[in-house]
Amino acid sequence: MFGFEKLDVWNKAIDFADVVYSVTRAFPSDERFGLTNQMRRAAVSISSNIAEGSSRNSPKDFARFIEIATGSVFEVVSQSFIGRNQGLLTPEEFQLLYTAAEEQGRMLSGLRRSLLGEK
Repeated sequence: MFGFEKLDVWNKAIDFADVVYSVTRAFPSDERFGLTNQMRRAAVSISSNIAEGSSRNSPKDFARFIEIATGSVFEVVSQSFIGRNQGLLTPEEFQLLYTAAEEQGRMLSGLRRSLLGEK
């Protein structure tokens, strides 16, 4: 088992990506290389950056990867608004994504603070 697999924040990121994949599955095929791809890539990037950052030798380096992962969460949120506004996401799907993104963001922020010795 790799060390990052033990991190709750990484496991939540995998769950978050699963949610993104699930809700974007119903997007029209003409969005496959548009919003569908953008949302999925950003969601996958979250767990990937946590995993890659965990391999770094310094907490400061790991924290930088956590910042990048946080940016990917924000991307999904922004893209979710567009999906909702374009009628691709139901209000319930949007809320599911938004709530999951808030939790993911809090967890990433807490990990970053911990790595940098902040309160």
